[in-house]
Amino acid sequence: MDTIANNLANIKTTGFKSSRITFQDMLYSVLASPGAASGQAEVPAGIQVGHGTRVSEVSKQFTQGALEHTGGILDIALEGPGFFEIVLPDGTSAYTRDGSFRANGSGEVVTSDGYKVAGFDTIDAGTTEVTIAADGSFSLVVGGSPVAKTKITLTRFANPAGLRSIGRNLYTATEASGAAETGLNPGENGMGTLAHRHLESSTVDAATELVNMITTQRAYEATSKAIKAADEMLGMANGLRR
Repeated sequence: MDTIANNLANIKTTGFKSSRITFQDMLYSVLASPGAASGQAEVPAGIQVGHGTRVSEVSKQFTQGALEHTGGILDIALEGPGFFEIVLPDGTSAYTRDGSFRANGSGEVVTSDGYKVAGFDTIDAGTTEVTIAADGSFSLVVGGSPVAKTKITLTRFANPAGLRSIGRNLYTATEASGAAETGLNPGENGMGTLAHRHLESSTVDAATELVNMITTQRAYEATSKAIKAADEMLGMANGLRR
């Protein structure tokens, strides 16, 4: 329920990737082993009593979100694999798919929290127009004259599901995700392309999450009733007298 609630809470979060929870069954008590001898016969299946379930994984699903046109001069959506690299205040790197960027007073392109975006050239004072192509080509119009800028580059990971979520639409690398491959050109070698003046929507599907919520609630109710029935049966057994 916590995972479903978090997904629903982020249904309008730019670039948010929905989480999926998976379960594993727990250890079994073996009352009769499969294949054990029973007189002259052999037990075909045995008796194995399970002891419930546990959470094995809560993973991010890095599927493509729908693109929403915003018209923002520095709004950029990623269409396909890849991340923008963000420089945190302590100098370490984080990664995001939220391309709602801004320019600060120094012309640096930053996130809404003011963190600098790596691989992104500065915006000159007096800029009246910004053009960003799908392949990362970046140009400005300053004082009526075109100014070419360095191409925007992206980052990718061998296993994006292994990234650590740290909030603020940011991820950090882990041993499971593999090392970051930085400085990659959009549209080359399997990298995604850029969609200027667009943002990537959350991948949360409200209908799916609400169905999952109902299913979870019903499963909880059924389990509670089963536990109550077992408790009542044990109570009756304990109350028996000769």
